[in-house]
Order: sequence, then C-alpha cells, then structure tokens
Amino acid sequence: MKKVSIWDVVKKSGLSLVTVSKVLNNSPTVRESNRQKVLQAIQELDYRPNAAARNLARGSTGLIGLTLITLQDSVFDGIVHAVNEALEENGYFLALNVCSSPDGGLKPTNFLFQEDRVDGIIVLSPMEEEQYVLELKRKKIPFVIIDNQIEKTNATTVNVDNYIGGYEATKHLIGLGHTRIAHVSGPELFLSARERRRGFEAAMAEAGLSPLAVACTEFNIRSGFDVAKEWLRSGIVPTAVFAGEDGLALGVMDAFRDEGYRIPRDLSIVGYDDQVFAADIHPRLTTVRQPMEQMGQQAVRLLLKLIDGSLKRNTSVCLKPELIVRESTSPYSPTP
Repeated sequence: MKKVSIWDVVKKSGLSLVTVSKVLNNSPTVRESNRQKVLQAIQELDYRPNAAARNLARGSTGLIGLTLITLQDSVFDGIVHAVNEALEENGYFLALNVCSSPDGGLKPTNFLFQEDRVDGIIVLSPMEEEQYVLELKRKKIPFVIIDNQIEKTNATTVNVDNYIGGYEATKHLIGLGHTRIAHVSGPELFLSARERRRGFEAAMAEAGLSPLAVACTEFNIRSGFDVAKEWLRSGIVPTAVFAGEDGLALGVMDAFRDEGYRIPRDLSIVGYDDQVFAADIHPRLTTVRQPMEQMGQQAVRLLLKLIDGSLKRNTSVCLKPELIVRESTSPYSPTP
C-alpha cells in the first residue's frame, strides 16, 4: 500500500502546499473553512506527517551540520552518535563534514557553510575558531561550539570542566601518597589542555608540592612515549604521571615499561577522556571520563532553541567529568 504524503493532502483538499503547511504548523493566519478542508483530508487519508514533511511545512532543510577535525577519536565518535540520536528524536538529519586541512576546513566550497544548506551547525573542537564564528555569524547560520578554544568566545558553547578534571586526577595521585608527580599536556592551542594543566598545578600548589616536570606535546601515543623517554634520559623519574589524554598516558606507560619499570608498582598514571581502549589495556587505565552523551544532547538542545528563536543570547554549558579509578594507579611504595 502506497504511503500517504503531504502532496496527497494537497490534492485531496484542493488547497495549496503553503496552506496545508500552515495548518500542520497550527498557523493562526489560515481561514477556518480552509483549515477544516485540510483537517478533513488528513482524517480521510489517515495522513501522519513524517520528519521530512514537518521540515517542509516549517520551511527548513531538516538538516543539521556537524563539522569536526577527525573521526579517529572515540570521544568525538561518542559525541557524534549522541548528536545524531538527539536530532532524530526531533525530526532532523545529520550532515557530517570532516575537516582535516590545516585551516580547519573553512573553505568557500564547504557545503555546511552555504546559506540554506542546513538549518544549523554544531562545530566540534575547531582549530580556527575565530574564522568559524565570523563566517557563521555573517551568514546568520545558527551554531553551537562543543569544546571551544577561545576562553571568551562570542558563541553558544558546550564544554567539560577540564580544570576540575585535571584537579581531581592530580588529587587522586596525591591522595595515594605520591609527591614526585609529572604532567604531560596536549598542545597549548586547546583550551581543554590548558585547563587540565591549570587543574594539575592548582592541586599540586594546594598540597605544597612542585611539579617534577611538565611537558606540552601533541595528543597521541608516540608523543607520550617520546616525552617519557626524554625524562628518563635526563634523570627525571616520577612516581606518578597525570597525562592530559589517554593516548599520551599509553605512550608514557610504554616508555617506562621499555626501561623496566612496572605499572603501577613503580609508576602510577592517570589519563584523560576514557577512550575505548582505556578499559582494555593492561593494566586498565585510571582516567577522567568525558560525558560524551550529555555533550551531544546539550549541543542539540541549545541549537534547536537558537533555530526556533527561543534562545536570544549566547549561552555556555559546562559539564562535570568523572574520575574512573582502575588498575594503573596504586599507593606510593618506596623502592627497597
């Protein structure tokens, strides 16, 4: 049996698509006699508007764009899935754009940034945030940034309290009796990396301790390995490390094990993000979990409010991370 469409209602009622759309949207500008014709046609046809019809009725594309720099990150993957589910619940479809170019993918040909292509855009951890904000505001495209890099950005944002995450990770190590604690951080470009480091430094200062070493590098396993090897070559031997990302933590673990150290007996380590591998490696990694599902849901909630006009000014949502204690940390034990 053929599925009834909005066009069948148009034909049955003898009225225009615009009039049918207005009735579906409960517009007060429709003549009562015409409203009754449309409602009668809907009843006789047993018409149930799908998402595409609702979008057509409200004069929108029904698409929400999401732009990000990589898919090779399980946190990003979790956020994208949460966004997709929340959009489906609200009758929207997701258009994904992966921008791996040095300029963050902001090009005139980027289909997400063309007027009338999408109803709104979610920008995930942008590299060139100022360009994005200027372009999207110029084109009057509603947008929300997840994990922004500029502290006082002129946009609606969803972030995690990375300061608290870094603070709690470091307090955990201090609470286990460690005092020779080092930190390996991600690139200064990322506000999240800067905030995690700030939390680390605050916890150390509060305990009357000085960081044994602090390094800034790229977010990947190899960088963590190289930093730890350089520490060991220089005679810097911490009993604990807070790594600002799980890949960095894994690299540090590999470097120390390569030199004969045992984890967590000789070195305790905390990562950040709770990537999918964190619970699978040996020993399982103590880390700070990002609330991926909430991040995606909150971004969609705010964006839809911007689209329907109920949110008039920039809003910032800051979510709490969660320390997940596993087997890569243990109480400090002096080497015999």
